[in-house]
Amino acid sequence: MSSFSANALPAGRKKHRNLAQGVVEDINGRIRQSLLKPGDKLPTESAIMEQYGVSRTVVREAISHLQASGQVETRHGIGTFVLERPQGAMGIDTDSIVTVRDVLAILELRISMETEAAWLAASRRTDAQAAALGEALADMGRALAAGGNAGAAGAPGVTSVEADVRFHGLVAEATGNRYFVEMLSQLGNTLIPRARLNTPGLQPERPSDYLERVQREHEDIYNAILRRDPEAARAAMRTHLSNSRERLRQTQQRLEATLG
Repeated sequence: MSSFSANALPAGRKKHRNLAQGVVEDINGRIRQSLLKPGDKLPTESAIMEQYGVSRTVVREAISHLQASGQVETRHGIGTFVLERPQGAMGIDTDSIVTVRDVLAILELRISMETEAAWLAASRRTDAQAAALGEALADMGRALAAGGNAGAAGAPGVTSVEADVRFHGLVAEATGNRYFVEMLSQLGNTLIPRARLNTPGLQPERPSDYLERVQREHEDIYNAILRRDPEAARAAMRTHLSNSRERLRQTQQRLEATLG
């Protein structure tokens, strides 16, 4: 199992609730990125205390949150284990999302859901959550500078797609509503159209221009959440997803023209 980061939490935070949330966010992120897989055993309470620099009370509160959200289960006398995420829990078969038309339908769902998630995130986010969003945004920027979807310099193995997925997942977590997190976790890489579609030569822009535009859209979302501006966060998320939908709609038209 991958080791945990001892620097995952901001130094000097005193409130148990904030510290516990930081542990929860880091473990959730590792599960989303498949660094922790179903069946993996978490470190012992003592090991987590040492790795994160927190008290036993904080660790137990964090584990309790993870249990409540269905992420882990504790087997008495054995340890705490990552659970398998139920497939199709929300009635969506992600394996069937393969065409441009399928992804367009998912984007329509996301526009209605994630615009409100951004509003809530700007209203409720913690400092730790804002910092995590900033790190995901920085990883996207490094991946872009390294050549688009290549691993980001300074963040081995992190691609722009992975950082993009993480960014949207962190917005969902900042709502404080686990159902936003569950829905986005189920969709996984279907969140990012370029991770699902194989349509070389059909994009109207050069890949670098496209990724730079997407990066600016994420910066707008992040800045609104950072300054706790719910209306601006909602508008920025709607703009980002609506632009994604329009880009995909144009791709669909070119694909149909090519095949027709």
